[in-house]
Amino acid sequence: MDSTIATPCPSTPKWNVDRPFLTGRFHQETKSTSGVTESKGFSVDHFSSGVDKPIGCYHAAIQELIVIDDLLFALVGIEGRYTSIKRVRGKDNSIIFQVDASMDLALQDSAKRMFPLCESYLLINQFVESRSQFKTGLVNHAFAAALRALLLDYQAMVAQLEHQFRLGRLSIQGLWFYCQPMMGSMQALSIVIKKASANNFTGSAVLNLLQSQAKAMAGDHVIRSLLEKMTQSTSTAYLGILERWVYEGVIDDPYCEFFIAENKSLQKESLTQDYDAKYWQQRYSLKGDIPSFLANAAETILTTGKYLNVMKECGHNIQVPIAENSKLTSVGSTHHYLECIKAAYDFASGELLNLIKEKYDLMGKLRSIKHYLLLDQGDFLVHFMDIAREELMKKPDEISVEKLQSLLDLALRSTAAVADPCHEDLTCCVEQTTLLKRLSTLKDLEISQTVSSSSDLEEPVSITGLETFSLSYKVQWPLSLVISRKSLTKYQLIFRFLFHCKHVNRQLCAAWQLHQGLRRLDMQGIAISVSSLLCRNMLKFINSLLHYLTFEVIEPNWHVMHHRLQSAKSIDEVIQYHNFFLEKCLRECLLLSPVLLKKMERMKLICLQYAAATQWLITYSNDTPKTGTSSEGSPNAEQYKQLKLRIPSRIQKVSSENATVIESILKFEREFTAELQSLGPILSSSSRAEPYLTHLAQWLLGVGRD
Repeated sequence: MDSTIATPCPSTPKWNVDRPFLTGRFHQETKSTSGVTESKGFSVDHFSSGVDKPIGCYHAAIQELIVIDDLLFALVGIEGRYTSIKRVRGKDNSIIFQVDASMDLALQDSAKRMFPLCESYLLINQFVESRSQFKTGLVNHAFAAALRALLLDYQAMVAQLEHQFRLGRLSIQGLWFYCQPMMGSMQALSIVIKKASANNFTGSAVLNLLQSQAKAMAGDHVIRSLLEKMTQSTSTAYLGILERWVYEGVIDDPYCEFFIAENKSLQKESLTQDYDAKYWQQRYSLKGDIPSFLANAAETILTTGKYLNVMKECGHNIQVPIAENSKLTSVGSTHHYLECIKAAYDFASGELLNLIKEKYDLMGKLRSIKHYLLLDQGDFLVHFMDIAREELMKKPDEISVEKLQSLLDLALRSTAAVADPCHEDLTCCVEQTTLLKRLSTLKDLEISQTVSSSSDLEEPVSITGLETFSLSYKVQWPLSLVISRKSLTKYQLIFRFLFHCKHVNRQLCAAWQLHQGLRRLDMQGIAISVSSLLCRNMLKFINSLLHYLTFEVIEPNWHVMHHRLQSAKSIDEVIQYHNFFLEKCLRECLLLSPVLLKKMERMKLICLQYAAATQWLITYSNDTPKTGTSSEGSPNAEQYKQLKLRIPSRIQKVSSENATVIESILKFEREFTAELQSLGPILSSSSRAEPYLTHLAQWLLGVGRD
């Protein structure tokens, strides 16, 4: 006999545990009270103490009755007189059933064939008890309840078998025959239970395990049907969580079993403050454990609840209408639950889109931003640049943003912009870095990978507000989902490029007016002619660039986006189309091409230096007093008259000064022409990968051919 001390297994009932359907035992006076032994090893010869004599002492017919009696108890996890139950500790904590070695060999074989069913019952019963605890979650509770219902049927079967045994109508072969229908089902469930217990599965993992096992048993209709029914019963609790999410936008998940997680630390206010705000992507997100029957609809489910939550955040309490046939009660092969989810998504998406388009006037806001930040209506900008020129000429850290804001408000009220109901949302700001440097700090843009290590990013010695001024726009929830801080920053990058191009254009126009004024005074000469030609080429360059930016890039892309937004079916499509518009504009406006952008900045700098130097044309005579200019550098009529009176009498003295002026002008011309010519190969090579550069090349490379 094994020397291991036998200890009762806490999960296995002892012999004398009351069972209402197991009473009046055969030879009840000989029953054992030793319980279930538990050890790391086992011996075939080990049996409970208290057995009067080995079963082999009895006649074969009596042995059969005793074995049937013991097996009826073993079927519900209770040790018999000549059968013992032991649990072997190890990887799988298996249960071992043993019989008296003196038992008839044929009876031993018959008994051992029944033991797998007995073991399955013990495993299932123990699983039901452990998974009925509070902490195991709703899905495990539902699974345990379904198993408990199955065990009731099983126990009823055992009670009926015992009744037949009491009537003397049950043989060992009959017992085996009647247990056959339950054998496969109980073993299949025990396999599921072993896997669930070994991995401590909860929530979605339990549902996926049941489904995978049902598919694996495709050849056995009975077992597959049983596992599918278990899946149906187990998924009821999970579908209750899902129903509240897709119909109300509420996560009612006390045990964290749902595949959607909520990050409450992310607030909607971050959309207007943080360039890298992750509110829309991470406030609600998918977790890894998604039920396989919902895998294809997971994104739709997530999005439906998100839309409902946006409307709740707007104070627009709405609930998806639920018909009797649209409740999520089962996950059958008809896939009715997927139709319900799709219907809930369509309703939530349509309601939110209508709310944002109609109540919050999304298109009106976008048109307003286009007017101001993309310079669609430039009358207010001309007036603003006139009255704010003195302030914008200062260094960025010396500029009063409050003063600029008051001047901007004045310009808006003095022009047609006052008719725009959104003009009060426009604000101004002053950056501290150049455009290229600012682009390199935005890590999500392609330019950062190309330029971040370049020495060309060194800041100029002196920059003014004209290079760093920008406009901004106040956006409220829920429009901030579409017009986020990131989107506004991209608008501002385009605005800064356009604004500086406008400034260069105004300076060159002032220089051109100067040349025209000198021509009206009959001041003809080589210097004026050369300078006039250069000024015209520079104007043609900057006007061609502005034409390309506005009419070749912004306007066509805007119309494409506008058309797409009109046909958008969800807010996510609106966000996608809007982001695509901004990305395309940034790329085609050269802001994501550092080589071309630096080339354009260099050419604009040459134009500005030349425009500032055009005053030499009216001061090249040493005797000519320095004359003032208007705000844009053009002389007034009185200065022209004084200049005209002096020139005829000083013809001989101005030749050397004239040569100096010509040399300076030619220097500007050489620099400008060299930059323009070097632009050709760059545009030609880049246009193969970026076809839109072909239009830019057509406009710019024609400059200077005269």
